[in-house]
Amino acid sequence: MQYYSTRGNTVRMSSSEAIVRGLAPDGGLFVPADKITAFDIAKLPNNSYQELANTIFKPFLSDYSDQEIEAAVHNAYNPRAFDHPEITPLHRIDKKKHILELWHGPTYAFKDIALQVLPHLLKTAMKKTGGDDEIVILTATSGDTGKSALEGFRDIPGIKIIVYFPEKGVSKIQKLQMVTQEGSNVSVAAVKGNFDDTQRGVKDIFNDDILRARLAARGYRLSSANSINWGRLLPQIVYYFWAYLSLINKKYINLGDAVNFTVPTGNFGNILAGYYAKCLGLPVNRLICASNQNNILTDFIKTGLYDSNRKLHLTLSPSMDILISSNLERLLFELTKHNAGKIADWMEGLKSMGYYRVDKPIMDEIQKLFYAGFANDINTVTTIKSVFDDYNYLTDTHTAVGLSVLNNYLSNNNDSCHNIILSTASPYKFASSVARALQKYSESDSELALLNLLASETGTKVPENLADLGTKEIRHKKVVTGDNMRNHLFETLSIN
Repeated sequence: MQYYSTRGNTVRMSSSEAIVRGLAPDGGLFVPADKITAFDIAKLPNNSYQELANTIFKPFLSDYSDQEIEAAVHNAYNPRAFDHPEITPLHRIDKKKHILELWHGPTYAFKDIALQVLPHLLKTAMKKTGGDDEIVILTATSGDTGKSALEGFRDIPGIKIIVYFPEKGVSKIQKLQMVTQEGSNVSVAAVKGNFDDTQRGVKDIFNDDILRARLAARGYRLSSANSINWGRLLPQIVYYFWAYLSLINKKYINLGDAVNFTVPTGNFGNILAGYYAKCLGLPVNRLICASNQNNILTDFIKTGLYDSNRKLHLTLSPSMDILISSNLERLLFELTKHNAGKIADWMEGLKSMGYYRVDKPIMDEIQKLFYAGFANDINTVTTIKSVFDDYNYLTDTHTAVGLSVLNNYLSNNNDSCHNIILSTASPYKFASSVARALQKYSESDSELALLNLLASETGTKVPENLADLGTKEIRHKKVVTGDNMRNHLFETLSIN
């Protein structure tokens, strides 16, 4: 399998080259250049998550040996990293609603699924692509990617990782997870501004040829752990197939039955993996795109106009507080039959004017594939409480957004398919919001005290790596502006 850019399809690269680079040289995203062949679902392994991951990875990582892929999978998905043997277990809450729990990894967020395996894929890719440069992983995060990336890449020889997060755009638990991060090769800084400001700063660094040359002269090479990196997106395809096979194994559906997937998403990476799963033969009826009050994706899917000229709202689901959904570019590239010129024009419009509008045939195709809706904070809180009251199931704010949107979809559509809701984080990562929703909240309680309160009130358990956050040393105190991110990068790498 070869890869090329969404903005210029002339140069093809191997999977290892695409993973090391992260972002294409022209600012586009890497996508498969070769035709994607569907899997025969009846022949997919379903005894273990690891076997399924091996099978799905192999055609996309054709310059990796079977042994290299299997080693990466084995080192990522094991009991040391994940607290559930199925890695992403499926939990049934009613006859046709099933929650896919993607948060059983070391940082209790769905990003762990990809960011536990990406470091191993990247280490192998570095050997294949040659050179002695040290890799610098540069990552913008709206909350969960940062900690997952830090944990995945900590203390790996030949790699440094620098994470930037919006100063007031993450939960208290998310911030504590990042600023207490240990590791000899890690650096974390808060950015004054929102996630889009943070992401824009990272992209500007990647797209600065002079800066990259200056880094190269000092022996550094930039790469990314964001979902702009194909090595981040590929592992997410696996759990769509795993969820479907789980429904078959539990005899809830028959082979070939179509299902719906509801995905709370801001950057469009998680739901895009579902689109690729459908391209690979998974029987998907609808991909339900669930947004919070920052409903730019809802508006786009309904109208074909992507307009970022709007206020960014800080919500109870902060990992979705995003107005620039980077991975949407990949979807548009696929739907335009790889028309790189059109994609480049649309992305230039987004950069220069803050908006673009897709052609009606593309909009019609999007609406066949996706349903879109959004939930505000009131909807989110109400859903957390009703799901706990009705099903004795505790959910975080982002998953609650998904459930709220799904309920609206089912109320307005005659759809008999089974529904899989992707649960993207442990409720304990957003303890104050969840406790407030359950009406178990006191203004005098600290975020860490609320962890224990939630546990005692709901009969659930505080995740081990969150329980001791209050005793950890604050190691990363730097706050920078978007314009100063370059200087922080040079300072971190000791470049004058």
